[in-house]
Amino acid sequence: MKKKILIVDDEKNIRLLLKEELMDEGYDVITAGSGAIALKMISEEKPDLVTLDIKMPGEDGLTILRKIRETEYDLPVIICSAYSVFKSDFSAVAADHYVVKSSNFDELKNKIKEILSYET
Repeated sequence: MKKKILIVDDEKNIRLLLKEELMDEGYDVITAGSGAIALKMISEEKPDLVTLDIKMPGEDGLTILRKIRETEYDLPVIICSAYSVFKSDFSAVAADHYVVKSSNFDELKNKIKEILSYET
């Protein structure tokens, strides 16, 4: 069975590009444009992994990460942000990995593959 990944990013173009990249890798991919939608989708869709942007309108990614950890402690979450400054933020430590966004998704795809193959 295909692993399901939830991409959470407020930028539609990033969501679409990442969705295509991950679908090409053989994953089922769902997307959310906000943290509130992501939390709902996590409970309804039961993804195997979440990629989470930090800078989003409304609740930021670190707040959403804390909420995910309250109910889904074992759900792997990869922070995927353009801001490397958050890498040392204590809140980001609750994530399984932190990847700085770039036009090359290889690092992110490798982390996803590593996490999901470790889980099986």
